[in-house]
Amino acid sequence: MSALRLIVGLGNPGADYALTRHNAGFWFADRLAGQAGVRFAHEAKLHGETARASFDGHAIWLLKPSTFMNRSGQSIAAALRYFKIEPEQMLVAHDELDLAPGVTRLKFDGGHGGQNGLRDTFNHLGHGKFHRLRVGIGHPGQKDKVTPWVLGRPSRDDEISIQRSLDTALDQLPLLLRGDFNEAMKRLHTNTGIRD
Repeated sequence: MSALRLIVGLGNPGADYALTRHNAGFWFADRLAGQAGVRFAHEAKLHGETARASFDGHAIWLLKPSTFMNRSGQSIAAALRYFKIEPEQMLVAHDELDLAPGVTRLKFDGGHGGQNGLRDTFNHLGHGKFHRLRVGIGHPGQKDKVTPWVLGRPSRDDEISIQRSLDTALDQLPLLLRGDFNEAMKRLHTNTGIRD
C-alpha cells in the first residue's frame, strides 16, 4: 500500500454545522492541523480549505471541502489533480451511521453506504479505491430521522465518545503515513473493541 499524501475531512461549512454529527470528518482534520501546529487556508481553485502538515518527517496535505457535503467530490477530485496524488494515497474521514459513537474503523474500497460525501466522491472519481476513516455517530433507529440526526448535535456523552475515538485514530497516524494500513487497522479495531 502507498503511503498517505492527502487526508480529507468531510463536513458542512459554516458555524451552523460546526458541532453537528455530520462534521465528524472536519473534527478529525482540525485535530490533525492542531497537532501539526498548522492553520487551514481557503483555496478557491480547490473548493476547500487546505493545510500542509508534517508528522515525523512525513509531509501531507490536509483538506476540508468548502462545498456542502453532497458536493464534496468536486473539491476532492480537484485536490487530487492539483497535487498529483493518486486516490489510493488518500484517506477520507467521515461520519458513519452504522457504527456506534466511540467506534472508528479503517476501510479501503467498497461502497459508499449512502454517505453523501462519499457518494459524490465516487461520482467524480468513478470508483471508491481510497482509504476511509469511518467515525461512528450512531443511528437514530428510523430512516426518516436520519437527516435531522446527522445535522443535529450529539449528546454530551456521545460527543465525548466520538472525540475519544478520534484520539484513538490519531494514535495510528505514524502507521498510516508509512502505508502500514493493515497494522493500523488491527490496532484501531482492537482498541475500539471491534475486530474484523
